[in-house]
Amino acid sequence: MIWHVSSERVHSATKRSTEGFTLIELLVVIAIIAVLAALFLPVLAAAKQSAQKTACLSNLKQIGSSFIMCLGDNSDRFPDRRDLKGSLLGGYHPWTSWPPSDPRGGWAAVMLLGAGADYRIWSCPTAVNSPVGNVVQTMQSVSSVTNAPVTRYWLWRFDRTNDMSDPTMLEDFWNKTATRAVSDLAAANDPIVGHIGGPSDVELAVDPYFPKTIPSVIPVLLGRTIHHGGRNRVFLDGHVQFIRDARTPL
Repeated sequence: MIWHVSSERVHSATKRSTEGFTLIELLVVIAIIAVLAALFLPVLAAAKQSAQKTACLSNLKQIGSSFIMCLGDNSDRFPDRRDLKGSLLGGYHPWTSWPPSDPRGGWAAVMLLGAGADYRIWSCPTAVNSPVGNVVQTMQSVSSVTNAPVTRYWLWRFDRTNDMSDPTMLEDFWNKTATRAVSDLAAANDPIVGHIGGPSDVELAVDPYFPKTIPSVIPVLLGRTIHHGGRNRVFLDGHVQFIRDARTPL
């Protein structure tokens, strides 16, 4: 049996193919694209955040390794660069808000440059574009030269420039052996620091954070940190960790 297609049908099909999509078809395609974007964009954002968190942990790992190398080259003693900490751009600057001392790490970036801690590792990729990473309590230039490298990690164990006989310096590590530093920190029994059983409990460097539970925190920074919900840190034994903290949900 032979089927005959009318010229009208052929003409209609040809006309449809040359005219393209109808308005309704275009709207359907756009709607599908919008739904797919809504589904995948959060996934892509989460993947980007995870990658940046991993890069930050890698930075801290290198910083920890440089500290350990420095100890090995200095008779197991931490450096005493209170002079450098006080002479960098802006000097030593304890805050009336949070943090109450000055844990910025510009001095360490200069000191550890020869121990493998390149200036580039002193800023978390997330911190560079974060409000928390660009406030004066966080960022510190390594010199007064224009466009000098900037640090954005905190080092609480090197946060003061007082005389070492001052009771507050029990928690600071300047010129102490690693063993003495750990025992002094444990003896301080600071509830904020927590239990100190050995080097694996001693934090060396950490992301900046502004707990929502502390009244002195500037309102615009209240509850904020670099990585939402917690922070990365490196310990005296060289291991790194992301710690969740309900005080910094933002």
